[in-house]
Amino acid sequence: MLTPLDLRFSVAPMMEWTDRHCRAFHRVMSRRARLYTEMVTTGAVIFGDRARILKFDMAEHPVAVQLGGSDPAALAQSAKICADMGYAEINLNVGCPSDRVQNGAFGACLMREPALVGEGVAAMKAAVSVPVTVKCRIGVDDQEPEEALWAMADAVTKAGGDALIVHARKAWLKGLSPKENRDVPPLDYDLVHRLKADYPNVPTAINGGLQTIEDCVTQLAIMDGVMVGRSAYHDPGLLLRVDSELFGQDAPVADAFAAVEAYESYIAMQLETGARLSDITRHMLGLFAGMPGARAYRRHLATFAPKHGAGLNVLREAVALVSKTPLEPSVREDIAL
Repeated sequence: MLTPLDLRFSVAPMMEWTDRHCRAFHRVMSRRARLYTEMVTTGAVIFGDRARILKFDMAEHPVAVQLGGSDPAALAQSAKICADMGYAEINLNVGCPSDRVQNGAFGACLMREPALVGEGVAAMKAAVSVPVTVKCRIGVDDQEPEEALWAMADAVTKAGGDALIVHARKAWLKGLSPKENRDVPPLDYDLVHRLKADYPNVPTAINGGLQTIEDCVTQLAIMDGVMVGRSAYHDPGLLLRVDSELFGQDAPVADAFAAVEAYESYIAMQLETGARLSDITRHMLGLFAGMPGARAYRRHLATFAPKHGAGLNVLREAVALVSKTPLEPSVREDIAL
């Protein structure tokens, strides 16, 4: 069973970003954040290289897998495979607007087919014992959001879905790129709040436009949970505040410098198995945002981490370029401009 506390804070599934190296890094900074894989299609799960596609470290828990697909039988088979591999939750993508999902008739396209989503959720629930959740938009194209979102919530809950995660924007399948779909359609938090009021017993998290811990606290006064995407990725130091400020528990590490030290053992292990340093450190570029030397740190990693044979010394040299004295907010704003 998924409780509201399980949903309280999570990092959104993001294609090409939330891979296993990213999740391992985020876990160093927060024990309580719920982490998600990139979206994995049912075809890849059933027919692909599972060891490569679905591999994760048990230290990442709680970690959920996000599936992309629309066929109930394939979803059920994929969910069982993922649950057997140890994932703590199966999440169905009903929000991605990319050409890839449109061609496959899943993702945000499924906002038009709540009954089919319900069938998929019911099939997965019958196949696994771990929670099954849905991440959706408030509608697509010319749909009326209050009708589309309520129809989706009704279908998911009747099928036994354990939680809803709602990206509080429409998706425009025609006319906007996936990148534009993350920013251009206006946010409608009030709509999601009304949904929560109408489904008070359904654990529900809100996603979209949340940039700070303060934003999260505001939403948590109404919603069961918040899901943060790009802000957590580009400024992963945000995760250092999650456990203490959202869960009332001590953070696992004191600061960003301690986070790097704690992550070094993972990096060393991965390098020994043949991983490239740049594939790991690319998720760390925003760690020292707002601190003197952050730009030099990023430049050093971007220049030297991709080189053949790059090791931990490259990361340590980059970190040494950062001062432990934060910049004043006004200076940070000047740099951003």
